[in-house]
Amino acid sequence: MATESPHWFKSSYSDNGGACIEVAANLVALRSVVPVRDSKDPGGPVLNTSPASFASFVEGVKAGEFGTV
Repeated sequence: MATESPHWFKSSYSDNGGACIEVAANLVALRSVVPVRDSKDPGGPVLNTSPASFASFVEGVKAGEFGTV
């Protein structure tokens, strides 16, 4: 059953160093959107992106296109 409320999570690779994003992937099926937010500011702004754009971003991260933090 789909829900309107985002279920936020961050990567299991996150080391809690403060440079993390959280994603609410549960809204993909319901709204065709992937909400993303800064884990340090859960009440702050949310970027809504398409599933295809988010998948492209993840592939870029895996390929090292953004360097290291």
